Amino acid sequence: MTAKHFQLYDGIPVWGEHDAATLGQIKRCASDEEVAGAALMADAHKGYSMPIGGVVAYRDAVSPSGVGYDIACGLKGVRTTIRADDVQRDMAKLVDKIASTVVFGVGQASQKRVDHDLFDDPTWREVRYLNSLKQLAQAQLGTVGSGNHFVDLFRDQEGWLWVGAHFGSRGFGHRVASGFLNLAAGRSFDARAPGESMDQSATVLPLSGPGSELGQDYVLAMHLAGRYAYAGRDFVVQQVLDILGAQSTYEVHNHHNFAWLEAHNGEKLWVVRKGATPAWPGQRSMIGGSMGDISVVVEGIASDESRTALYSTIHGAGRVMSRTAAAGRKRWVRRDGRRVQERVKEGQISREMMMDWLKRQRVELRGGDTDESPHVYRRLPDVLAHHTDTMRVLYTLQPLGVVMAGDDVEDPYKD
Repeated sequence: MTAKHFQLYDGIPVWGEHDAATLGQIKRCASDEEVAGAALMADAHKGYSMPIGGVVAYRDAVSPSGVGYDIACGLKGVRTTIRADDVQRDMAKLVDKIASTVVFGVGQASQKRVDHDLFDDPTWREVRYLNSLKQLAQAQLGTVGSGNHFVDLFRDQEGWLWVGAHFGSRGFGHRVASGFLNLAAGRSFDARAPGESMDQSATVLPLSGPGSELGQDYVLAMHLAGRYAYAGRDFVVQQVLDILGAQSTYEVHNHHNFAWLEAHNGEKLWVVRKGATPAWPGQRSMIGGSMGDISVVVEGIASDESRTALYSTIHGAGRVMSRTAAAGRKRWVRRDGRRVQERVKEGQISREMMMDWLKRQRVELRGGDTDESPHVYRRLPDVLAHHTDTMRVLYTLQPLGVVMAGDDVEDPYKD
């Protein structure tokens, strides 16, 4: 009999080793009366109300704080018609072109207006809070945030060049999340959130019975943000394919901050995955590592552990160091007419340490800061080893070029 890879923490299946704060968050989430099940993935760490890497299944309810501020954050990966060896010598020029073409950063608008039929979706009218966000959404469609969001070029084990993109629903999703959390707390949709504690209980909205209108509106808005995130990743990946002069021969695309209506143990449940990837048998998804580590394309498998994990798996490597600990403390200053961040306290990770790691791995980096250095993440192969009975790896992707936002910005939309 195969040894299981998880252990039970107060009845909650937990993969990997975690600190008390992360375990405390999933325990608190699982204690809500609407909860039918919960699980914690091996890449988990503390988040807002619910841990990143947490999975919680609700009966006739959904949690906007569980889904999080970056609704529908996820990854798209595309195998191209180009051999990686054919562009290796031009990698520096390619990442320069990507960095100058794709729009990165906080609050940035697209340099090219993107027409998409999602803007004809009746949800913009049916959920009255959304129409005021439509202009923002149109302006930012096809832009990439900061933090851990990226556009990468990879080599797979067969030598093909891949394009990968990781980001979510940008300012639109953030405003949806903060707006519904405001409404649930009795504030106006557009109110400035008062900065609730990360350790407060999850906000849970009923989806049936009296008082369920707010939850139903949230689900509609969440699905619209999901369409928006997919459209944005499609646009950015196509931009990179155009730069390469390549076509797609294989694609994989998935969310990892979302709520899905699914059947588990004979019940219809709303499964909230925050920094966790759906892994139903046969379902394929992309999982990202750090800028100096592999990423993978995986396929869910049928097993007892899969059912125990609510058919979920990891979404990345998982942080082991906070942004402030890694990069130090910063403050906003005005320099040359721009608002930029100035470091006022050094962190544990220097840029020299980060660049030395990337040099050894032969990775070209544009942008990024030490709060995203490989040093602040677990190694993805170590995390994957905890989930070998929930999914299998189809493609292993070695990073060749990584493009992120510049190191003078922080992104409120990151997951």
